[in-house]
Amino acid sequence: MLSDNRITAVLGPTNTGKTHYAIERMLGHRTGIIGLPLRLLAREVYDRIVALRGPSVVALVTGEERIVPPRTQYWVCTVEAMPDGMGTDFLAIDEIQLCADPERGHVFTDRLLRARGTQETLFLGSDSMRSAIAELVPKAQFLRRDRLSELVYAGSKKISRMPGRSAIVGFSVDNVYAIAELLRRQKGGAAVVMGALSPRTRNAQVEMYQNGDVDYLVATDAIGMGLNLDINHVAFSSLTKFDGRRMRALQPNELAQIAGRAGRYMRHGSFGVTGEAPLIEDGVVDAITNHRFAPVKKLQWRNTGLEFGNAARLIASLESPTDDHWLTRAREADDLQALKTLSARDDVAVRIGGPQDVKRLWDVCRIPDFRGISHAEHAAILEQIFAYLQQYNRIPDDWLARQVKRLDRTEGDIDALSKRLAFIRTWTYVAQRKGWVDDETHWREATRAVEDRLSDALHARLTQRFVDRRTSVLLRRLKQKEGLVAEVNDKGEVTVEGQLIGRLEGFRFTQDKTANADEAKTLRAASVAALAPQFHLLADRFYNAPDTEIDFTEQGGLMWGEHAVGKLVAGDDALKPQAVAFVDDEAGVDVATKVQRRLQHFIDRKVATLFEPLLNLSKDDTLPPIARGFAFRMIENFGIVPRAEVAAEVKDLDQDARATLRKHGIRFGQFTIFMPLLLKPAPTRLRLVLWSLANKLDEFPESPPPGLVTIPTEKDAPGGWDTMSGYRAASSRAIRIDMLERLADMLRAENSRSGFEANPDMLSITGMTLEQFADLMQGLGYKAEKGERVKVKSAPVADAKAVEGEKPAEEAKPEGEAEASEAPAVTAPEAEAAKEASPEAETPAETAEPSEEAPEMEVFYTFTWAPKRQGGGERRKPQGKGKPRGKPQGKRPPRDGAKTYQARPPKKEKKIDPDNPFAAALMGLKDKG
Repeated sequence: MLSDNRITAVLGPTNTGKTHYAIERMLGHRTGIIGLPLRLLAREVYDRIVALRGPSVVALVTGEERIVPPRTQYWVCTVEAMPDGMGTDFLAIDEIQLCADPERGHVFTDRLLRARGTQETLFLGSDSMRSAIAELVPKAQFLRRDRLSELVYAGSKKISRMPGRSAIVGFSVDNVYAIAELLRRQKGGAAVVMGALSPRTRNAQVEMYQNGDVDYLVATDAIGMGLNLDINHVAFSSLTKFDGRRMRALQPNELAQIAGRAGRYMRHGSFGVTGEAPLIEDGVVDAITNHRFAPVKKLQWRNTGLEFGNAARLIASLESPTDDHWLTRAREADDLQALKTLSARDDVAVRIGGPQDVKRLWDVCRIPDFRGISHAEHAAILEQIFAYLQQYNRIPDDWLARQVKRLDRTEGDIDALSKRLAFIRTWTYVAQRKGWVDDETHWREATRAVEDRLSDALHARLTQRFVDRRTSVLLRRLKQKEGLVAEVNDKGEVTVEGQLIGRLEGFRFTQDKTANADEAKTLRAASVAALAPQFHLLADRFYNAPDTEIDFTEQGGLMWGEHAVGKLVAGDDALKPQAVAFVDDEAGVDVATKVQRRLQHFIDRKVATLFEPLLNLSKDDTLPPIARGFAFRMIENFGIVPRAEVAAEVKDLDQDARATLRKHGIRFGQFTIFMPLLLKPAPTRLRLVLWSLANKLDEFPESPPPGLVTIPTEKDAPGGWDTMSGYRAASSRAIRIDMLERLADMLRAENSRSGFEANPDMLSITGMTLEQFADLMQGLGYKAEKGERVKVKSAPVADAKAVEGEKPAEEAKPEGEAEASEAPAVTAPEAEAAKEASPEAETPAETAEPSEEAPEMEVFYTFTWAPKRQGGGERRKPQGKGKPRGKPQGKRPPRDGAKTYQARPPKKEKKIDPDNPFAAALMGLKDKG
């Protein structure tokens, strides 16, 4: 028979060591059992006792977990899962004040009234239960325990000013997540503790907080139930909560239960509010700090003398009233509501034959609604379980396996994983019921394994979402004022204390893109402290780097390998651009100066190398005055000038001046005055950058691909782009200026008045098809008339070496021959480009043999000189010296009076320089007249 001789109520506020005292008392007996309010707390106590006595003698029994070794001596249980009639020497019930809880109070009241140890019984809880226990358990003795540390009220604090080792309490999942997200942004993160978490997830989160990975904890009121954590301050984000039925204000004793988590053992603690929570009233503050609360007047109660004759009698027994003024009948719980629903269904009623069936139905109805779904959905799953138990006397393995497998997935976000965890708890609970499944051990292990996997995944998602380890670690180290050491790998990734904080791109630090505004401050502070030595080392390495490691972009950027380290800006002289270094302010003035100096050396040498002919021209003091003026025009135009723009200056140059300029590599073409060496790809690329800088363009045009004779014209390109690129626009394409000069030499031999056809050499030099060549010629001022004729058998194709043996563009005819030519002007840049772009272009000489059945036709074009005036009619051919008005008619002597349109008196005709290598050709042209 149970003895009431040693019943003790150990009452007092939080942090009095009541649970620790109970564990010590239990271990002083041969056997014992302790009932705890939460599964999480039960797991914590179980782990403590296992550490002291070993796992072979300690059992853990909760609704979803059952670990019972064969030689069990000590039982750790949730209050609801405590087995009846254990007859252990010791029995304890923790948080006994929950007898007044509307949801679970009737279970605690039953244990208060009926549960006893054979030698010792302890009831642990708030002092507000003294009167109730004294009345209902007359033989109970009372042991008062005072708080070991002080608890003070700290008022309201913003989360941004929340001290370290704080717990912020929310009363809904959404509220907890919102607070945790804010703490991640401002403080580096927080651990999350809620009653709905599995013990495995909760322990992993608490471990992060306890070991200092995070300095903050966000929790529901679950932390008020005996969870022992290292908390200095507790802040309430709200003073109201939803109790399952309505929103209500928290009672002073409830606030005290949670606030009391602050301050452990001898260390003082504080509590307060945060966010939109109002200040706590003075009277409530006084009650909390002095531990004075109104005594509990009523305990929740439900009849435990159940009758299982039929479903109606069972319901009636559960709803029977009490005449004890200390007890009040509990409101209808979920299990009673489920019983009423199922017993009213015909499919269930026909399966109930006797008391054993009614008892089984009641056991099924007691499965908690872990999922929090609607009452109807919960009742439907209960009905299915009851049907299987009645039909097969067990739950079929294949059906249960499908339910479990559906939940065994670790992908998804926090909400998805939380729902799966809640669902698996249902099947974990089912697997714990004796006789419900064939292989209880298998299903307990299987459901536990799924719960563990989901718990680990949920912990990972919570940590990923609410903990910024990088910011947390850096904040802690910055507060400790320890020297931070940065490491930069070969990818430029910067880590401090093992945490990636960003990338070092050249001499600029780029913070990790995931950092928000609050985290950015921490990252910037850490980077400034840690990267200073790295900047100096990097600057020394850059200063000693060869020019081959540095380059400029077509937009004027300056690169060191893959990293932008500066840009070019226009200087006072177009050929002397200035380098601006990209260096963070934190790197210091010395680093910025060193980088800028190295970049300036690079670009100065690059200009000197690629524009050497032009710079030599500018430095030649021996040039005659008239040549010096023309040289200035060449320099300011980067070595390329359309002849039409300098026609007057060219006419003013005598042969001596021209000869001097030719020695500097200047070629006087029919359409362009240029320096052939500057048409190469490298000078062209730099010329476009310098020209863009000089013209203050927002977007710099890119240089054409090297080796092309013709390129498409750019409609939106800035004026002069084709010239600076080394091309001249002609209709839809532009032709390279040196190749245009070679084409012009060929066209002079043709009769442009009566018309001529393109020969293979013309097509070859431009690399175009006949149709493309016709379009080009029209852009040069010719009229192209298309015709069709019977194709004759082709003659042997001219040896390709004839084209390949052409003189290079640099050796084309000098300006003297160009001026004496009677052929119309031709624009020059596209020959070789089109040759590469269309190497297989068909020429008239390469057409296939005609068919024997029918004559093969071929298309041909006849070209005549027919430029149009801007105001209508024909206009005079540009840059032709001594040309007649109207259509040119092949080679003709220059007509007198070619300078009719000049305002000044005509100059005497200059004598042909006998030393000129083209003198004989010029004399021949004159004689033809």
